Amino acid sequence: MKRTYEIHDLVPYINWVYYYHAWQLRTASQQKQSREEAEEMLVKLDGRYHVYALFQLFEAHSEGDDIVLPIGRIPLLRQQRENSEYLCLSDFVRSDYDHIGVFATTVDIGMETDFDHDDFQKMMVQLLADRLAEAAAEKLHEEIRRKEWGYAPNEHLSIEDLHAERFQGIRPAVGYPSLPDTSVNFILDKLLQFKQIGIRLTENGAMKPHASVSGLMIAQPKAHYFSIGKIGEDQLQDYAQRRGLPMETLRKFLSTYL
Repeated sequence: MKRTYEIHDLVPYINWVYYYHAWQLRTASQQKQSREEAEEMLVKLDGRYHVYALFQLFEAHSEGDDIVLPIGRIPLLRQQRENSEYLCLSDFVRSDYDHIGVFATTVDIGMETDFDHDDFQKMMVQLLADRLAEAAAEKLHEEIRRKEWGYAPNEHLSIEDLHAERFQGIRPAVGYPSLPDTSVNFILDKLLQFKQIGIRLTENGAMKPHASVSGLMIAQPKAHYFSIGKIGEDQLQDYAQRRGLPMETLRKFLSTYL
């Protein structure tokens, strides 16, 4: 499934807290002025640029630390540090029969290239592009829960509720604490064909445009976010075997977690 969003449809889903944080704005007056300027810019960008999303729902089941799909598997990492819950995302997928969603969102590349003439505008638009990609993921996830996947058809949450993640399930994104290995993007790209919405991957699995989000959608009511934290050489070796990649290759992607 491919979707194109108008910017004005995503503005209500923007989480402004992260925008203020990027500008290091601490006072209410600073935040108010910055948001007014940002909203004026969003009006100018609306119609000129768009935001895109890809989604596919797969039958799935878990096998140990892997999520298995009919067309492949997604090997994952498990917490190893003491006093953790020793969680892996595969724990939230049933071992007999289940489903998972795979998604990606991004913006028109022009939002990252068309404002080089003005440093302030360039930074503002880049930060807004980041927020719009995240807002698209939020809106897409809401639509998936209520309609396409349909496991929460009667959900009616406010934007505040959405930002506080009061919905059923989770949406772990690649590069975030529970799914830290950016090379997982190469697996998701094979499943979704990122190029359909203009995303290309660098050698290290980073997405271009930079304002892009990818990840999984898991419906299990007890699913929650967690941080993998540090892993040992034993898990790196096991993970490399499950990925079918050399340990040294994955060491590059996971260097900060070793």
